[in-house]
Amino acid sequence: MSAQVTPLLDQACLIVHGPDQPGVVAAVAALIARNNGNIVSLDQYSTDPGGGDFFQRVVFHRADLAAAKADIEADLAGTLEPFGMNWTLTDQSVPKRMAILASTSDHCLLDLLWRHRRGELPVTIPMVISNHTNTADDVRSFGVPFFHVPSQQGPDKSQSEAEILRLLEGNVDFVVLARYMQVISADFLQKVGVPVINIHHSFLPAFIGAGPYRKAKERGVKLIGATAHYVTEELDEGPIIEQDVVRVTHAETVKELQRRGADVERAVLSRAVEWHAQDRVIRHGNHTIVF
Repeated sequence: MSAQVTPLLDQACLIVHGPDQPGVVAAVAALIARNNGNIVSLDQYSTDPGGGDFFQRVVFHRADLAAAKADIEADLAGTLEPFGMNWTLTDQSVPKRMAILASTSDHCLLDLLWRHRRGELPVTIPMVISNHTNTADDVRSFGVPFFHVPSQQGPDKSQSEAEILRLLEGNVDFVVLARYMQVISADFLQKVGVPVINIHHSFLPAFIGAGPYRKAKERGVKLIGATAHYVTEELDEGPIIEQDVVRVTHAETVKELQRRGADVERAVLSRAVEWHAQDRVIRHGNHTIVF
């Protein structure tokens, strides 16, 4: 029997960002009040109160939210337009649909599936897509559909990506690359139309290419870690959502370093997924504000 995330019934999350100026906070609070909402939590940040950028996340309760949501959105449009603000309003009782792309390495994939079954992630998982079949039985044991889409050899992955896009279209709100060992093309990112989150190791100093843990061991690194970020056209250069590190010593073997690295990758990715699913992450240029 799997646990379920308790739905946040009649709770909305409002994200507001734009040029900082007097009156925005008061206008948002007044709007929620006149729409019979009650603020549950409020976070905000300004890069510079004298003309910087303003970011705000407000969670509020409103009885019969689903019926009132269209009227609240119309009020938001009229209220925030004079301030030049961008905004989104989401119903927190509706979990985001998360597709997972994976390869042979299963530690991040199975961790996400386990946390979802435990009720720790406020998402649904409509599918797992992999370019290998070794995780098929494990994925299906969680009651999640598994699709095998082999990767093409060489630089042209258009046929494989087209099949993945066909599976994803209209079925997901974001995609997670759970150690999916393929470079995502710019064309794919443009067509997929939803955020894509990736996880990768972060060595200090960095080791690129094959055998990174062996290279790290040979160099005598004392810190290994992981970075979760949004995927952009620039490889591993997208806005960072979460990072963490663990200390290691000269006594740990390459295999032990790999295990420690897998542990931190699981933790970092799960936090990034949870925060994204809760609308806690605001992208701004090539960085993020995480409330």
